[in-house]
Amino acid sequence: MNFSLQLTALQFRVPDLARSLDFYAGRLGFALVDRADHQAELAASSHGAPILTLSENAGATHAPRDAAGLFHAALRFPQRSALGGWLKFAAAHGIDFEGFSDHGVSEAIYLSDPEGNGLEFYADRPRESWPMSDGELAMTTRPLALQNLLAAAGPTTREPLAGADWGHLHLRVTDLERSETFYREQLALEVMQRSYPGARFLGADGYHHHLGLNTWGNPRQPQPPNALGLATATFARAGLAMETELVDPDGIHVRVQPALVAA
Repeated sequence: MNFSLQLTALQFRVPDLARSLDFYAGRLGFALVDRADHQAELAASSHGAPILTLSENAGATHAPRDAAGLFHAALRFPQRSALGGWLKFAAAHGIDFEGFSDHGVSEAIYLSDPEGNGLEFYADRPRESWPMSDGELAMTTRPLALQNLLAAAGPTTREPLAGADWGHLHLRVTDLERSETFYREQLALEVMQRSYPGARFLGADGYHHHLGLNTWGNPRQPQPPNALGLATATFARAGLAMETELVDPDGIHVRVQPALVAA
């Protein structure tokens, strides 16, 4: 499905590039497509465009627990059989999973990288089955039918992420109203769901969300400059005349690039 907005790439600041590469390429199945002394670019497949940059900064420190920043980055599979196949791959490579959820709109698997960056790997349900309530999307969190997903899994391959892309970004923020206004204006998003406690979900073209915002854990300060974790999130937006560099109200760096919507 083509959208007028797409999360195309993320850059993470890490303290140990070799350790992060072992996790993302060796255990999650990302393909290493370029490497320099202190930076590596990863794609969903060996012939794909880079979607994740790991930049080593041995002197960077973790943000305080009460700082805004990344909640999770979500990688979307084209169908649930691919998600199930990846799950088998990741389990065989010793990944410690943190949660399995059915959100009504999607089936999701949660984990964290060695630096504590949250990750979600998911597959959407058909749009016509998405739950609604009073004209609003009604995402929920229920247990995932794990055995059913595994039964539907495709064969395990050497490139288990082939065809996957970033589906959405979820951020912890200090003020929901302020962040909602910023991202609605800058990314041309609409609020898809307000009813989830402590959170907002915003999307383009009727998608359940390209961006999640929450205040869970009561974050009280902006993301510190040059902290470990999310360095930049890059979105492609149709109709944009030129690339724009933004810093949101909580110090999170966002790059917005022009993109064409395929016919």
